[in-house]
Amino acid sequence: MKRKNLKIKLRPGFTLLEVLLVVAIIAVLAGIVIVALNPGKQLADTRNSQRQSDISTIVNATYQYLIDHSGTLPASIQVATGCNTEDTQEICKTGATCTGLTDLSALTTNQEYIVSMPSDPSTATTNGTGYFITKSGNGRITACAPSTENGKPEIIVTK
Repeated sequence: MKRKNLKIKLRPGFTLLEVLLVVAIIAVLAGIVIVALNPGKQLADTRNSQRQSDISTIVNATYQYLIDHSGTLPASIQVATGCNTEDTQEICKTGATCTGLTDLSALTTNQEYIVSMPSDPSTATTNGTGYFITKSGNGRITACAPSTENGKPEIIVTK
């Protein structure tokens, strides 16, 4: 029997130094991406969007109540010139004690206009939502979210 010469070919692989260098580059790039995306700002913008949606929901539900009740608003909504937190009372949460707060439970009764009163994602209190609502002398409804983030002005919706 003839013996064949077996040649073993070694494939070149990555050295430890090369692997560490690639890992370091990926880590630096990941750090740059995280800083560029700024998750804190993104989360604050998301909470501001939620506030805008909540305020619009409250105003629309109140307006629908107004239409269904021949132009009558819930009695606890105060008349004010604007949505100023010093002149108005905070909206009461669904099912909470509403002493000293604006009670909009007429909107949530039997879930007719709104299922439950939305709350500010970061500043709601035990009984309050963090949102305010007023009516003007001519019957316009204004709701506001004063606790915006990222230097944005307070969110105001009028109908």
